[in-house]
Amino acid sequence: MSGVQVYVDPDEAVTGIEDGSTVLVGGFGMAGMPVGLIDALIRQGASDLTVVSNNAGNGDTGLAALLAKGRVRRVVCSFPRQSDSWVFDRLYREERIELEVVPQGTLAERLRAAGAGIGAFYSPTGAGTLLAEGKETREISGRTHVLEYPIKGDVALIGAHRADRMGNLVYRKTARNFGPVMATAATTVVAQVREIVEVGDLDPEAVVTPSIYVDRVVQVVSAV
Repeated sequence: MSGVQVYVDPDEAVTGIEDGSTVLVGGFGMAGMPVGLIDALIRQGASDLTVVSNNAGNGDTGLAALLAKGRVRRVVCSFPRQSDSWVFDRLYREERIELEVVPQGTLAERLRAAGAGIGAFYSPTGAGTLLAEGKETREISGRTHVLEYPIKGDVALIGAHRADRMGNLVYRKTARNFGPVMATAATTVVAQVREIVEVGDLDPEAVVTPSIYVDRVVQVVSAV
């Protein structure tokens, strides 16, 4: 039986996240973003965080709200700017936050590498651009490749659709995005879900993230 902890309060689900932690945050824009857990993290008070996510926040909610509170020192993402990224834009222009841009496929693969125990890998993406500055390169089959290292998280906050009491997760459509790969890449994985069901109620063929990767589950009405 899995050692997953099932919570009824998001605030309890984020206890123990320390200052200076690397936090992986699922979502593609707002799709799949664990807003309930992010709001709980704001209340919890951890600061000096490194946040790894596809985006650098949207509007004034979710990840953007965490940034606005000044809790994040560094963002690692593939798409930091869009029409509603005004919180990140302001902080970056004021030099109050650091940014590492990682191409989207490379971001996913660096997370996957962490979960798979791969020490590093070569990718042609970004070769010859500013993104490759300072990185080791190697020519493979006549093409320049860039050495990339895994991204490991102290904590992953992800959103799923349903969970059973063992911690097996099912996602809803495109809300699946970065959640599954982030769940393999962090020491502690916290999932917010719309519904928690009994063991055996989920179709095993529909389970994307097995319970072995999940440490904490909390039901949040707004979960995806």
